[in-house]
Amino acid sequence: MTETTVARGSSRREFLRGSAVAGAATLAAPALATAQGATTTWRVQTAWSGGAGLETFRAWCASIVEKTNGQLAFEPLDPSNGVGGFKIYNAVSEGRFEAGNVFTIYSGQLFPAGDFLSSYPMAMRAPHEFDTFYYGLGGLELARRQFANIGLHYVGPVHHGPNIIHSKKMINRIDDFRGLRMRTPGGMVAELFQAVGAETVSLPGEKIFAALQSGEIDCADYVGPAINYDLGFAKETRFISMGPPGYMSVYQPVDLMDLTVNMAAWQALAPEMQFFLDNEVQAYSNLHHAAIQKADQEAWPKFEEAGTMVTRLSDEDVRLLTKLALPIWMKYAKRDAASTEIFKIQLDYMTSGSLGYVDKVMADFIAADL
Repeated sequence: MTETTVARGSSRREFLRGSAVAGAATLAAPALATAQGATTTWRVQTAWSGGAGLETFRAWCASIVEKTNGQLAFEPLDPSNGVGGFKIYNAVSEGRFEAGNVFTIYSGQLFPAGDFLSSYPMAMRAPHEFDTFYYGLGGLELARRQFANIGLHYVGPVHHGPNIIHSKKMINRIDDFRGLRMRTPGGMVAELFQAVGAETVSLPGEKIFAALQSGEIDCADYVGPAINYDLGFAKETRFISMGPPGYMSVYQPVDLMDLTVNMAAWQALAPEMQFFLDNEVQAYSNLHHAAIQKADQEAWPKFEEAGTMVTRLSDEDVRLLTKLALPIWMKYAKRDAASTEIFKIQLDYMTSGSLGYVDKVMADFIAADL
C-alpha cells in the first residue's frame, strides 16, 4: 500500500459526509489502521477491458476517497495497465494489487467450488436468486472460506447481467453449435457446449475480439450487448444467439463479478472500515447492474443499424440443454466437500416452491449420488 498526506482537517466524526452509491446508508466514522490525516491508496484491478463496465468501475473507484473523507482511495486498473483477467486473483493474492473486481467464474480455475459461486448452465437464473444464496442461505460465509484458502477476502458479489453469444454463423437451435469454434470462460459452460458438439476455447475477455478477427474462433460468449458493442464485436460477427423470449442467456443468465481483497490488506482495516466496504459493495452491485442494463437498452439499436441479426433458441432447446447439464452439475459437485456443500444448498433452493427449476424426483436422484 502507498500512503500520502491529505490536506484536510476533518475529524473522524465527519467521516463519510458523502452518501454511498445507489442509496446506501451513510455509515458512522469508519477508520483505517493508519495514522490520522493519511490516505491509504489501494490498487484495484477490474477484469473489464472497456465499455460501460469499465466506465462505471472507474467512477465508483473515484468516489471512494470522498466517501471515506480522504482515508481510503481506490486507484483503478484494468487489463491495459494491469494483468489479464484470468490472472487478477493471483495478482491480488500475491500482493501486486490490494483488490480485484473479477468475474467470479474465473475462481473455478483456482479451487473447485468456484464453479458454483457464479451462475452455471441451466441453474439459478436471476440476480435476486444469487442475492438470496449469498445473503440469505449462507453463501457469503462459504465463499469467504474458500477464498481465504488462497489468501483473499471475498467482500461480496457484484451483478452486471447475462451473457450473450456473438457468432459469424447463424444459430437457430442447439444443433447449430456443432463444429463451431467457440470462446467460453471454461468450466461447466465449456462442457455444456462441448456436449452439443462445439469446440471450445477458454479466453479472457480482453482477447476475444482479436480471436474473432483472426478467425481463431467462430463465435464467442461474453457479457451483454452494450459492452460487447463497445468492444467491436459487431464488426466481426453478424449474429447474436440468445434463449427464448425473456431468457437472454441459457448458460450464464447471471454472470457475477465480485470484489476480493488481499487478506493482509483486509486485515489492516479497522472493523468500521470493513463494515463500510461490506455495505459499499452491495450498493455498488446495484449501481453497476443498473448502469449496464441502461447501456444495454441503448446498444440494441446500434446492433440493428450494424445489420446484426438476433436469433433465439426454443423452449425445447432449453429442455434438452437442461438434461445435458444435470450430469455436468453432478460431476462438478462431487469434486470436493465444499463443492458438494454449496451445490446442495443451491439444489434445495432450485427444487423449492420458490423456483422449481429442477424436478423433485430428479433432485432426489442427484442428491443421492453425492
